[in-house]
Amino acid sequence: MPERENMSFYEQVYEVVRLIPSGRVCTYGAIARFLGTGKSSRLVGWAMNNSHDVLPPVPAHRVVNRLGMLSGKAHFPPERPMQQQLEGEGVRVQHDQVLDFEQRFWDPAKELSL
Repeated sequence: MPERENMSFYEQVYEVVRLIPSGRVCTYGAIARFLGTGKSSRLVGWAMNNSHDVLPPVPAHRVVNRLGMLSGKAHFPPERPMQQQLEGEGVRVQHDQVLDFEQRFWDPAKELSL
């Protein structure tokens, strides 16, 4: 990741989310904890809501809540629904929940080093 102190919080979130591999998911809270702001998972959610026109693209569909629920699905355009994007990457979703959440979970604290 580029030097974090020169980036806004949203930019830091976007950099982490861009690193989530295809077919994996992360949570708002895991991203917040990785960035050292563990109580800011809602702010991570707001960053995801505002990421749809950001370049380079941010794969916001890979960010779910702590239970693996597609809690941000209402913020996706109808032509690119969150569930459809996840399923296109091989993630199984039923009733707005990632079915194999534990196996699909990508933890930046374990995968990335600061």
